Amino acid sequence: MTTQPRRIGVAINPTASFGSTRAVGPMVLDALEQAGHRAVRLQEQTVGQLRSAVRTAIEAGLDALVVVGGDGMVSLAVEAVRDSGLPFGVVPSGTGNDIARGLGIPLGDPAAAIASLLRALEGGPRVIDAGTVTDGERTTWFVGAVSAGFDALVNERANRMRRPRGRSRYTIAILRELLALRARRYELTVDGTPETVDAVLLAVANNTSIGGGMLIAPQADLADGRFDLFVVAPVSRFRFLRLFPKVFSGAHTGLDIVRLSPVRSVSIAADGITAYADGERIGPLPVTIDVVPGALRVLA
Repeated sequence: MTTQPRRIGVAINPTASFGSTRAVGPMVLDALEQAGHRAVRLQEQTVGQLRSAVRTAIEAGLDALVVVGGDGMVSLAVEAVRDSGLPFGVVPSGTGNDIARGLGIPLGDPAAAIASLLRALEGGPRVIDAGTVTDGERTTWFVGAVSAGFDALVNERANRMRRPRGRSRYTIAILRELLALRARRYELTVDGTPETVDAVLLAVANNTSIGGGMLIAPQADLADGRFDLFVVAPVSRFRFLRLFPKVFSGAHTGLDIVRLSPVRSVSIAADGITAYADGERIGPLPVTIDVVPGALRVLA
């Protein structure tokens, strides 16, 4: 099969203009041009400006959108294409890359990720589910997961910290939240049925992992029309420290304190928790999360 030439927008994370990932965007642009496509470079100084540039490019006419970056850039792509059916691809160059991981896109090897993208352009997009998280009158789309437990508290603390920069800030936030670890009481409505749970970790996952490789739902399927509700019951700080490394391998799923349940809709309320979707801040609970089967076309 010969790939038809296409007009492809390439949105590059504003932070990717320096550091070890600065060459990835130009690599993607060059590879698409060499494959016979017309690559439209979309790169701005801020995420807000980039979001506006992507919208303008889509309105002007694109056949596909490719984002270069991490999960935040995937969120930008999902919000941009969700009403148009436009296929999008991902070349991971962020710190988390959980959605790229779940899609099977090579990590840590831009050349391999670009080769995967070119194969997908030739073979056609795959269809996956999305989710919506509603906070008051605002609805945000996501692909990976909504966090509303320990990991959400870590994100909130890390985002309030000005220093250090980079991944170490997240590590420090984890340590500080561990010192303050306590169970929270959640009021849930799961597929229409209300229940109360006490938990230290709670997430609603469409994807297998969050937080840069925490395999909270190893069997999650991006195209099965459902989420996995992940709950970790109250546990001592010592046992939590023993449990936490298991989450990165998926070995936690057989523990008696871990619950994984298939769901399609979940409402979550709790005091003092700010929800995050794919690492992006949503707002204080309560929120309502719903699956949107087959909503997205992905080049992966």
